[in-house]
Amino acid sequence: MNRAPFLRPRTLLCLALLAPFLSACASTGGGASGSTRPNAAVRQPVKPPPRDAVVHMLPGLEGVIGADQKELVRQFGQPRLNVWEGDARKLQFGAAACVLDIYLYPTTQSREPLATYLEARRASDGQEVDRAACVTALRQK
Repeated sequence: MNRAPFLRPRTLLCLALLAPFLSACASTGGGASGSTRPNAAVRQPVKPPPRDAVVHMLPGLEGVIGADQKELVRQFGQPRLNVWEGDARKLQFGAAACVLDIYLYPTTQSREPLATYLEARRASDGQEVDRAACVTALRQK
């Protein structure tokens, strides 16, 4: 006995419920003119105005904090590292006594980034050392 290829009522019901979802996936074929928001303005991200970094001034860091790159090179010589990280810069100076990482950030008062923070560690094992003592040791080399 040959049955006609009719769909069962349950199958028809499922297809009827899925039809709106499947039609949403269909292409309109309109290309760019088929956009859902014609003449929509493209917004460019707004770059926030520069803001001043927090300055970490400690005794013994006078002349380093607030200095620009040229002044730091004058005090300590050429840096081992000169790394840009976004709009900030990290300069690394070192000797046998210690390694000094100085972080320079842009400010509203200067065209050049200025030193606002520094870290000091022993060259031998990386343990933190007194920052002012490291600055003094590097100035004397």
